[in-house]
Amino acid sequence: MIRALVTGGSGAIGSAIARTLAAAGRHVYVHANSHLAAAETIAASIKAQGGAAEAVAFDITNAAATLQTLQQILAAGPIQILVNNAGIHDDAVMPGMTQPQWSRVIDVSLNGFFNVTQPLLLPMIRTRWGRIVNISSVAAIAGNRGQTNYAAAKAGLHGATRSLSLELASRGITVNTVAPGIIASPATADAFPKEAIDQLVPMKRAGRAEEVADLVAFLASERAGYISGQLVSINGGMI
Repeated sequence: MIRALVTGGSGAIGSAIARTLAAAGRHVYVHANSHLAAAETIAASIKAQGGAAEAVAFDITNAAATLQTLQQILAAGPIQILVNNAGIHDDAVMPGMTQPQWSRVIDVSLNGFFNVTQPLLLPMIRTRWGRIVNISSVAAIAGNRGQTNYAAAKAGLHGATRSLSLELASRGITVNTVAPGIIASPATADAFPKEAIDQLVPMKRAGRAEEVADLVAFLASERAGYISGQLVSINGGMI
């Protein structure tokens, strides 16, 4: 069975991705940092529906702790599907942004990407098959007031995706980025009322986490073996 790791798997998009990958027959590690109980609940529901899942918790900004946990996971076999979904917001306009606000967001989305991905690459390469999907945001493409840190962090994934895809192309491993727009979740409900969505999104609705998950699952499937180095937007026509 192909094994998959979804970082930030306890959130709305991450949990939808974990469930969709499990439904496709993957053994899914549902990652969380401070919300292990939520990840355990998701893993339990996947198993209750006949899937294979485990919850794991580690801080992806802590390179040593991340490596230790990944080595334990790799002891059971390689991870062949990696979804780098973890990310945080700490919004402020740049003139009022603090250095910790900048660093923390960069640390989770960009340094966390390295800390998780790099240790998994050689085991994945040895299998001659793998899928890496990085989750970005429409903010990294179009920009967004108050999110210079977040946009910078997620835009960094675009360059990393392109370069890593070139390094791994001959090894049967694809690397792509998915950039969602406004996706319905508890976190976006207050930030984007219906009036704002109608103005910003040509389709006049927020996307569903399951729609993002279906796209990720396709890119992580055997059918997407000739798609690599791409940035794929899913935003209802916003840009």
